[in-house]
Amino acid sequence: MTQFRTASAASSPSPADLRAMFGANLKHLCRQAKSISALCRDLGINRTQFNRYLSGESFPRPDVLHRICSFFQVDARILLEPVEEIRYDRGFLLSHPTLAPFLGPESTDIPQSTLPDGLYRFLRRSFIEQDKFVEGLVFVYRENDFCFVRGHEAKEAMSKVGLTRPRDREFRGFFLRQENGVASLVTRRGALTGSFTYLHRVPSRRANMWTGYTIRTTPEMPTGQRSTRLVWEHLEHDPARILEVARGSGYRWVNDLSDTDRDILKPDMPIT
Repeated sequence: MTQFRTASAASSPSPADLRAMFGANLKHLCRQAKSISALCRDLGINRTQFNRYLSGESFPRPDVLHRICSFFQVDARILLEPVEEIRYDRGFLLSHPTLAPFLGPESTDIPQSTLPDGLYRFLRRSFIEQDKFVEGLVFVYRENDFCFVRGHEAKEAMSKVGLTRPRDREFRGFFLRQENGVASLVTRRGALTGSFTYLHRVPSRRANMWTGYTIRTTPEMPTGQRSTRLVWEHLEHDPARILEVARGSGYRWVNDLSDTDRDILKPDMPIT
């Protein structure tokens, strides 16, 4: 037993090592803060004491450590490993050290006020049949501080390429915060096809409308197009409206569009 303890102690970091690692990681985590004073207020930690943590002179009590880890969404490995490596170990590509300064946690933090959870009706011109429009439902939701979207391609449209099973028509994606809206990267299972979408709230309309454009990841073709305008309508908590859209999902002709949809989509104007 004594021999085991001796070997274990020899390979363990000293208290000074733990304080130094924690201080370095804490400095890294604080880079996105507006100010250390504001951060200390949010954490409920005395500024003088917090400075001692940053300098490696002191170490927080277990309850304070838990508060810090919860606030920055890290775990207790910040005592032992560089925080950049800890976040990358989670397996999320955007946390890779190469991308983190550009697409880190702040880029995926999307407030409900910007894009609330729930079901949305989407409407856009068909990529394949230019004289038709596609209407359907998508679901926006949050898990582990990320904003996701999922849905199914219209069965009527996908049947033309032999994809009729719900599993084959399903798509999922995630949102990134933009200066004036949100952007999403969406793909079907196995990343067989994908699309990039940008959305912003429609001005001078009800607060439940968004517009933008979507671009699919396919080679250029003589027929069809790769980009088009689209409109999203948040259906909020209206079961009747949700059922109406669900039952009517599929192709639409331009004459079927409402005045609002026509005004937003501008079907007679090329997208620029």
